[in-house]
Amino acid sequence: MIVSLKEIKEYLRVDFEDEDALLEGLLQTAQQLCMDVARMADEASFSQDMVQAKTAVLYAAAYLYEHREEADHHELMLTLRALLSGIRQEGF
Repeated sequence: MIVSLKEIKEYLRVDFEDEDALLEGLLQTAQQLCMDVARMADEASFSQDMVQAKTAVLYAAAYLYEHREEADHHELMLTLRALLSGIRQEGF
């Protein structure tokens, strides 16, 4: 994982441990979504541009956490495409 549990908790300003399992699951989902949008199959390739990759994963995890009930996945995907446009591959 390119974003740690500690980093996402700091990003979200979460001080308690009650939702650590949820946050870890959201981080895995967010990273896979970002890798899919960037059209990269392995974490090593994805993490070569660490700043863009980390920003996108943090954003996606935060979005999924904050919009658990009413997430607009189309909006999320459009934003991720914009965030990852610089590292997005032509195809798998």
